[in-house]
Amino acid sequence: MEHNLNLYHIFYTAAKCGNISAAANQLFISQPAISKSISRLEQNLGTTLFVRSSRGVSLTMEGQLLYRQVESAFASIRLGEEQLRKAGELGMGHLSIGVSTTLCRYVLLPYLSTFIHKNPHIRISVSCQSSFQTIRALENGDIDIGLIGEPTARYGKLRFYPLREIQDIFVTTKSYLSNLKKRMHISQAQNQTSIFSQATLLLLDKDNLTRQYVDKYLNQDMLENDRLIEVTTMDLLIEFARIDMGIACVISDFVKTDLESGKLIRLKSPVSIPRRKIGFACGKTGASNPAAAGFLDSTQNSAE
Repeated sequence: MEHNLNLYHIFYTAAKCGNISAAANQLFISQPAISKSISRLEQNLGTTLFVRSSRGVSLTMEGQLLYRQVESAFASIRLGEEQLRKAGELGMGHLSIGVSTTLCRYVLLPYLSTFIHKNPHIRISVSCQSSFQTIRALENGDIDIGLIGEPTARYGKLRFYPLREIQDIFVTTKSYLSNLKKRMHISQAQNQTSIFSQATLLLLDKDNLTRQYVDKYLNQDMLENDRLIEVTTMDLLIEFARIDMGIACVISDFVKTDLESGKLIRLKSPVSIPRRKIGFACGKTGASNPAAAGFLDSTQNSAE
């Protein structure tokens, strides 16, 4: 059975006008064409839709049933067209971002603030999760953009847009360092490697990509330290360091205020940890929608 949308449009117009001549004028087609289309639709459906008289046409009971559904369908089409028009005029859309809690707080928020100010009608959703989970979500197409550290070759399916370099450093409080040295032999207290071996070391857990990067450069005896404390977020590392719990491995940019105020002090690392890049990533083919593409453009312009 052939159902043609044009036939339903003619049926709808004729029913609304109650007159074949008026429907023909509204649709800019001939009266015979209107009558032929209605007859064709009635034949397709196997029922009579109109009662014809000298005064015009009126709907049968079957015609009234069909008209209610067709009227609702065309109303939905008009609503869809209106929403598309508004979306075009207002720049509406949806942007989904994956990011760790720490990177969200220290890096993403300023970019989001600027973007939202310029694009107030775009709906934005943010998934706060580990960088590993963000990468998996990008690979599965579950999110548009992720803010992560530069991915290794094993994540070759991603396109990476670098923002800036970051440096992993070790920090603690003056009081923690002073008390630690009091417990050590005077010769050991002058040796940086001994200080780290005797200290409580605060690190992210082993599933974290930052921890995996740092582990490549840490001495094995540091990782075997029985005073090792592992946590899930860098914010928690920083808080632990502030209350004298140990020496924390953190990103320098995220403790800048603490270092300037003297609340935390930076320790010379017994190992050299190279700087690394953070940035936004998306699928290998690029941003999946206009909102994501616009956001990436704005972040790259800011980075320049």
